[in-house]
This record gives sequence, C-alpha cells and structure tokens, in this order.
Amino acid sequence: MPHSKPEKESGRRPSDIEEIKKAQDAWESKLKHAEEKKPARKKRFTTLSDMEVPLLSTPADLAATGFDYLKDLGFPGEFPYTRGVQRNMYRGKLWTMRQFAGFSSAEETNKRFKLLLEHGQTGLSTAFDMPTLMGYDADSPKGRGEVGKCGVSVSSLEDMETLFSGISLGDVTTSMTINGPAIVILAMYLAVAEKQGVPKEKVRGTLQNDILKEYIAQKEWLFPVLPAVKLVVDTIEYGAKHYPNWNTVSISGYHIREAGATAVQELAFTLADGLGYVDACLARGMKIDDFAPRLSFFFDVHNDFFEEIAKFRAARRIWARLMRDRYHAKDSRSWMLRTHAQTAGVSLTAQQPYNNIVRVAVQAMAAVFGGTNSLHTNSMDETLALPTDEAVMIALRTQQIIAEESGIDNVIDPFGGSYFMETLTAKVEKETLEYIHRIDEMGGIVRAIERGYPQSEIANSAYHFQKQLEAKEKVMVGVNKYQTKETPRNFETLYIDRTVEKRQIERLVALRAKRSQHNYEVAMRHVKEAAQNDQNMMGPIIEAVKHYATLQEVCDCLRGVYGEYREAGSF
Repeated sequence: MPHSKPEKESGRRPSDIEEIKKAQDAWESKLKHAEEKKPARKKRFTTLSDMEVPLLSTPADLAATGFDYLKDLGFPGEFPYTRGVQRNMYRGKLWTMRQFAGFSSAEETNKRFKLLLEHGQTGLSTAFDMPTLMGYDADSPKGRGEVGKCGVSVSSLEDMETLFSGISLGDVTTSMTINGPAIVILAMYLAVAEKQGVPKEKVRGTLQNDILKEYIAQKEWLFPVLPAVKLVVDTIEYGAKHYPNWNTVSISGYHIREAGATAVQELAFTLADGLGYVDACLARGMKIDDFAPRLSFFFDVHNDFFEEIAKFRAARRIWARLMRDRYHAKDSRSWMLRTHAQTAGVSLTAQQPYNNIVRVAVQAMAAVFGGTNSLHTNSMDETLALPTDEAVMIALRTQQIIAEESGIDNVIDPFGGSYFMETLTAKVEKETLEYIHRIDEMGGIVRAIERGYPQSEIANSAYHFQKQLEAKEKVMVGVNKYQTKETPRNFETLYIDRTVEKRQIERLVALRAKRSQHNYEVAMRHVKEAAQNDQNMMGPIIEAVKHYATLQEVCDCLRGVYGEYREAGSF
C-alpha cells in the first residue's frame, strides 16, 4: 500500500526527483521528434491484461507510488515477503518440480509417477478424470465415455492404494487437483498413508479443495455454496489437529485466469476466496495462527513476463499485510503466501504445437523470477490430448535446465528495485486492493459470488481479449499471425484405450461383492448422521472409505443431506 513522503522514503531528495523529471521531459521532447520520422509500431503498448506499459520508468515513477524500500520491498524471508518467503530462496532449496500426471487407470498413472520420480521430479501432482471430479464412480451412467480420459479414474480406496503402490507417502509430497469431492479423496489418501504406516507429521502435500473458485470459474461443483464451504473448513480443522504438514486447501487463481480473468482479477478473486475461508474458519471458532500457516495458493503463469513477476510479488505483500493487520495473526508463518504455479494451459495452441515449448519456458522463468515455491510446466501437446511421456519429459527438462544451467536460481529477486518492476508491482497491488474493497462492501466473497460479480467481471475480460485477438491488437503466434498450413510430421498424441472403463467397472463390481456389507452400512450411517448433525465430516468419511465405501456412495449420501447446486443464469 502506498505511503506518504515518497521522495524521502525512496531514498532521493525532492530536488533529485525534480531534476529527473526535467531531464525526462527533455528526453521525451527529443523522442517525440524522433517518432515523427520513425513512428512507434503501434498506438498502445499494454500488458496481456491491457495495463498501459510506459516506454521506460525512472525514479520519479517509483517515487510517485510512495515506494519505501524497507516497508514495501524489504528482504527475503521477512515481512512483507515481496522478495520471497525463504531467506535464501533457491540457494537453500530449489522450487518443487511437479508434472501433472493422471490418465487411464490407477495402474497406468502409477507407472507415470515412477517414471517422473526416476527422472528427477521432486513432487507428485495428480489429475483426476471428469467422473471423479464430479463425485461419480466409474460405473455411473453420467460418466460414460469419460472414464480415464482427462485424468486418472479413482472410485475407491482400492484405486488409491493401486495409484500409490510402491511409493512411500512419507518420502514424497503429493498435490491433488480436486475440489467438489475433495474431502473424500483426501480421506482415501490419508487411509493409504495410515496403511503404509507413515506417521501423520510426515504426510506432506496439498489438496486443491478450493470450492469457491468453482462457482466463479471452473464450474465443477456438487453441493450448494454454504455446505461446500463447510466441508472445506472441516478439512482445514481436521488437518490443523492431525496432519500438521498437509496443506488442506490450495486457494486457486489458476482456473480463474484460464476462464479469461486479467492478472489483477486472478489475484484479487483468489485472495478474496482465501479471506472467505479465513472468515469461515474463524466463525468455526478456530484461531488464526492454528490454521493460516497451512493455507497455500496456486497461480497461473501467463505469457506477459513482467506482469506475471509483478503479480507474484504483489500477492505476497498483500497477503502478509492482510493477515497481520486485518486478522492480527502473530505467527510469521501465517503472513507467508506460499504458492504453487502452473504455466498457462489457455496459452497453448493446437496450431504449431512446438511453439508451446517456447511459451512454457518463458512462463516458467517468470514463475521462478516471481519466487514460486513449486512449479508445473505444461507439455506441448496438452491442448490436443493428455501428454505423452516424451512431451512430459521435455516439460520437466525445461524446469531442470532453468534450475541447473541458467543461473536464475543463484540470486533472489533480481528485479527488486527496478523502477519499472516496483512501479508495476505497486499498480497490481493497488488495483487488486480496489477489487477486494468492493467485495468487502458486498459482504464478502460468498455474497459476491451469489450476485455473480466475479463471474461477470471475468466474462467481460474474456470477451475484451477475444476482440483484441480478432482485431490483431494482441498476437498469438501461429493463430492470428505467422500462420502456416503445414502440420508437424509424426506428431503423436496419447490415446486412452476405451477398455479402461470396462476394467474399472469390473473392479467396482468385484469390490462391492467382497467388502463387508455390515461394516459398510454402519460406516455410511455414521456419515449420514454426522452430515445431518453438522459435525466435522473428515473422521466419518475416513472410516467409510476404509470399509471401501466408494466415492459416489459417499457423495450421494452428502447430496441427500445438502442438496445439489444449480447455477442461476445471468446475461
């Protein structure tokens, strides 16, 4: 947030700033004369999100923001964490390298997990298929034709056991991208860890579990908003008590950005979602420092290099100030915004797919310069299908080359103090806080979602960007400029065998036949009673999945108590 006395606090005397302004005026006069002979390439130069970009920045621009080195920038590992949450950042530990893996059956995905671990990946990231994401088993008519297509099919604890067979859950960190039925999937994962004998404090990883962004952007929900948020709080409360190193929610801007939001909108709505969960946990009676240190975030990394770096820097600063000043958190870990990042899927093109390798490399560098704590790099073929082994390896090697060969990891926040970067970071912060203030005035993010506010803002931004593409004001190489009619030779994509669905259904039939029907019925009765009595659902659901209640059976039980969400149309 801007401070007073800008000239003094930026380290320059008012006379220095005035001299710079005069010199800049003189330079701009010469520039104007030069551009009469050789005009600029276009009328407006903007970021991907349509922020105006100055030709250059000076100390005068930075002073105008009220920049204060110690208050706004400071040092890594210290409030407000603009420069990173660890004191020595990547010199101490590289970011965690994750590649999204999940396709076909649990057996096939288990092989991909082991391949990636063998080649230097340091964390697992699990994608689930659409029936699983929507809380349906592989044999549900509603999931027919989608089993194993966009991720791995997991219908039961048996599938989860197979998924992590031969992989010690005490030795890896696992990220799981699932939201509506997240509490059930987490219960299965914790049950596997318990069966492996892993101590609770050694179970490490992240559950996406951010249901608010589903109503805003991704649209994969099961229950109405309030009971869905209640389930998120259940997992946060349970994790805080029993699994101290597990992140029970990853507050996700990724899908908000993929839906068409600008960088500022992504940041604002994501942080507002985070505040929504904080408020819900406090209303439950939890203490801020008991759960805030385990909140984590997940951001998109798009094509505009400088804008993305500024977004990560502003995110940490805003969150630190909100946690300390609004919620009065005392534990410094509560102030730290720890984030995963993923390169922008929406930026990938089916046209000239090899171009995607370059896009991903640029985006990955922006994430690292921005100080991400873990990173997933998309594969070049993901706009066409789930990635092949070769494409995944190129994406992983992209991270490893950045880490081991580029030298980027040697220095923390090399853009710190840059006139342009600090001015841009301050602008992103200011516009983000304006959005958060408007959401506060509406009564919080849940009320804002019910009014359709973030949804309409994102839709308008997506429409504006599409118009810019069509007018060629923005360029996508190979799509609206530099097109070719040729397609790459021998460009193979991953094929998911249709027999996967048949095999998954057969497994479910066999599972239901061999499980103890009595134990299953007792456990499911406890799930229903706990839901009806507004209890924390984690314990009853863990017991149910241990007795091999399936994903859909648990979700259907909760649907019977909570009802189902239907989005109201808006135009």
